[in-house]
Amino acid sequence: MAAKIIESHRVGAEIANGDEAAKKKSIELLSELGLPKGLFPLDDMEEFGYNRANGFMWILHRKKKEHTFMKIKQTVSYATEVTAFVEKGKLKKIAGVKTKELMLWLSVVEVYVDESSAGKITFKTGTGLSDSFDASVFELGIASQLHKLQTSHSYFSTG
Repeated sequence: MAAKIIESHRVGAEIANGDEAAKKKSIELLSELGLPKGLFPLDDMEEFGYNRANGFMWILHRKKKEHTFMKIKQTVSYATEVTAFVEKGKLKKIAGVKTKELMLWLSVVEVYVDESSAGKITFKTGTGLSDSFDASVFELGIASQLHKLQTSHSYFSTG
C-alpha cells in the first residue's frame, strides 16, 4: 500500500538515494520543520523523498527497525516504508510507525511540537491516545548515542 502512495508522489519530489544522502536530506527536512532530528532511525536508509508541492515525505529502510528510547522507556517500530504528510512542526497521516503500549503495538498517526508547551513533542495514535515528552529526548545526539549503545556488542563482553 505505501509503495503505491510513494509512487504517486514521486513526480516533482526531491529524492535522495543511498544511506548518506538520504540521512542528510531527512535531517535537513526535520530541522526545517522544527522537529527533533532523531525521530527516525538514520541507519540503513535506501531512499528519502519529499514532495514540497503536497507536503508528502517518505523514508525507505533496508529492513524493519525497532528502537527503544531509553530515557523515556518507549519502544518504537519502524516499517521498511515510512510515510507522512508534513507541515511546520508536524507530521500527520503517518504510516509505518508503531509504539508499544501495555504489550500492544499502536500505530502512531501524528507527531507535533506544541508551541504553547515549550520543549514538548506529542505523539498521537490511531486509537486517539496521545503522550507528550521532552523534545530533547529525540534530538539526534541523544537518540543516536542510545541506539549505538543498544546495538553495540562490545558492551556485552563475556570475558
